[in-house]
Amino acid sequence: MANLLINGGKKLHGTIKTNSAKNSAVAILCATAMIKGKTTLNDVPRIEEVNRIIEILNSLGLKITWSGNHELEIYNDGHLFPEKINRESFIKTRSALLLMSALTSSFKNFSLPKAGGCKLGKRTVNPYVIALKYLGIKVKETNNAYNISYEKRKAASFTMYETSDTATENTIMAAIFTPGETKIRFASANYMVQDLIVFLKKAGAKIEWEGINNLKINGVKELRPVRNYPLMPDPIESMAFISLAITTKSNIKITNCPIDFLSLEIEKLKVMGQKFKISKSYKSSNGYFDVVDIEIIPSRLRALPDKIHPQPYPGLNIDNLPLFVPILTQAEGSTLVHDWIYENRAIYYIELSRLGADIMLHDPHRVTVTGPSELKPNEIVCPPALRPSINILICMLAAKGQSILRNSYSIDRGYEDLYNRLNKLGADITILDR
Repeated sequence: MANLLINGGKKLHGTIKTNSAKNSAVAILCATAMIKGKTTLNDVPRIEEVNRIIEILNSLGLKITWSGNHELEIYNDGHLFPEKINRESFIKTRSALLLMSALTSSFKNFSLPKAGGCKLGKRTVNPYVIALKYLGIKVKETNNAYNISYEKRKAASFTMYETSDTATENTIMAAIFTPGETKIRFASANYMVQDLIVFLKKAGAKIEWEGINNLKINGVKELRPVRNYPLMPDPIESMAFISLAITTKSNIKITNCPIDFLSLEIEKLKVMGQKFKISKSYKSSNGYFDVVDIEIIPSRLRALPDKIHPQPYPGLNIDNLPLFVPILTQAEGSTLVHDWIYENRAIYYIELSRLGADIMLHDPHRVTVTGPSELKPNEIVCPPALRPSINILICMLAAKGQSILRNSYSIDRGYEDLYNRLNKLGADITILDR
């Protein structure tokens, strides 16, 4: 947990590469609890969220070590111990709930602690519970734990209660070892789900897309280890750098951007008057995703004429929506931002008013951002949520003068070596202490 001293108002320049996806990393790591033998992953981001998942899996009995700067070796000898799970690490990350299904490959009855993660209001596990029930798996919630059990798994055809990313991943992992054919309608097709499916198919899972949001899974008896699987680049990190470049009116090239998960965001920005230079597409390291390089050209922006809101893929990404807020502070006019997914995330947006942004909060889901605003320095404590925290950092970098951002753990959960990488672009960020 660090405090940051930021001397803002500087024009940034240069090239920055998009790192691998946090949400892919945590899902694929949890999936290794289902795979006996040695699996190796490449391009793994060295971030706090990944560190928590590694601590949890090591406590279960997996042996996970860094074999290189971004390479992980995961060895699973088949002897796992849910009763020894690292509770302190578990309650810090909601991603650990992916073990609900992963551990059913080894146990018919076990318990998991209540998970944490970003503080974004009430976050129900109903989509997990309802989907797993179709497959014969029961999840009983108590004050401090989830008790997971089943007698006999059964294949089924059903519709997801919500097109939730993590619930879809959980359901996929449960269906892999369920005999017969399972069909899942209204499944999330978001980037981390697609990356997980590519990985699991390399491990021997039989998973097929039937249209954008329908999945067919034929159960298998076992999965085989995967060697040297590179994780996909993170579209949310790409969007954070796009937001940073636009808000600071800087000329920055962002490489390794997974374009299929950014195309609507870029279209919205084009309507606002933003200019880009976008390269021809090439393949990601794992050979599955199309990526491009995006150069941001400083432009005069106008507010969107319509409200902006997230939708399941291929709509505007839920985690990219907050990153429009700093951009809108520099656009002429007013835009309504409707963050309907999370109860409280929009409340954190008004922290930017302490930096001179003109933001009106309507309710826990909606704000109106009016610009352009001259951003000013201040001292702020990071909220307990990743995307609102990176918003504050972006606006501090745009504000002329000296700002202090305290307790940066929320940012460190999702971004690797971020401050050094930004300093190489011309930012002036000093880590005061840890």
